[in-house]
Amino acid sequence: MGLELVYEDGQTPLSEEEKEGLLIKTITTHEELDEYEQLNIEKAIQWLMRQKLKKEILLTEEFIKALHKRMLGEVWSWAGEFRRSEKNIGVPWIRIGMDVKVLLDDTLYWIENNTYAPDEIAIRFKHKLVNIHCFPNGNGRHSRIMADSIIEFVFEAPIFSWNHSNMVKADETRKSYINTIRQADQGNIEPLMIFARN
Repeated sequence: MGLELVYEDGQTPLSEEEKEGLLIKTITTHEELDEYEQLNIEKAIQWLMRQKLKKEILLTEEFIKALHKRMLGEVWSWAGEFRRSEKNIGVPWIRIGMDVKVLLDDTLYWIENNTYAPDEIAIRFKHKLVNIHCFPNGNGRHSRIMADSIIEFVFEAPIFSWNHSNMVKADETRKSYINTIRQADQGNIEPLMIFARN
């Protein structure tokens, strides 16, 4: 019996080839997968808490990939590698590297020129990163941890609370989160900024 996944609104289905990258073959349900991924992510966060990152390291393609690998590398063989398949959201996979480069350059410019307030810079980065959808799985969680890293290491401000949820379960908090992402897609970043701080 293979891995049976049921997707919530806003989650990206994995291709059969991507599912074959599962490293823990005893996982058969979405609940088990979520549990193993969460354990791996907690280890990544513990690692991150021991770092002293400067923006020149944090805002690189190498770090974006390395963080994803730390978050999901014990669960998925492709963790830390940009996706090579089309998804229901995100840019065409062939454009990921280029779009990430533009985002990183833009973000460095925003920081150096105080284009936006610190929270807004971190949340704009998070929103654009999740819309690029670099990886087959874990993009929402990855982009939130990247936003936390920017606010903590670049601006030395408290990390975001994200409504005290990892947004894995299909509950009202996740619905609110998806709604704020969709509003940001329309150019209104404010609800996502408020959500991140609640």
